[in-house]
Amino acid sequence: MAYFIRLATVEDVDEILRLVKGLAEYEKEPESVKATPELYRKNLFENTYAHTLLAFEGTPEAPGKAIGIAMYFFNYSTWTGKPGLYLEDLFVDPETRGKGVGKALFAELGKVAEEKDCARMDWSVLKWNQPSIDFYEKTLGATAMSEWQGMRLEGSQIQNLRQFRKA
Repeated sequence: MAYFIRLATVEDVDEILRLVKGLAEYEKEPESVKATPELYRKNLFENTYAHTLLAFEGTPEAPGKAIGIAMYFFNYSTWTGKPGLYLEDLFVDPETRGKGVGKALFAELGKVAEEKDCARMDWSVLKWNQPSIDFYEKTLGATAMSEWQGMRLEGSQIQNLRQFRKA
């Protein structure tokens, strides 16, 4: 199967949303996707809070549909004194899995991380997602970070932080 990878452009927002919805379906949370094409236009291409790699069937001259996505942003490690690359989402259409698309997306992410002198790449994976865990550990050589626990504040929880502000 022929495919290629490129950075997403603002014209790709519908394909980005389709793939993100596919990921949410796979992760058993389809109702959790609140993003819209307008939000992606604003936050990925006007404000550039994150970057998106897309894998397409075909060739750059004759592209087909998008079959994979890797959305990432840069963070910073106070311990290494260097930037890091955080992979927010990786998804490959189920019908094209096992054909090297995921590895190719990671190869592109690795290239970006090297170009930006990133000390590391981090991402999260659901504990029940054993096929992905196996891919990350066995194919990529990634290390599970079992000593860390993710934490999150959303919506009103963020607003509740106002109580700690000094007057």
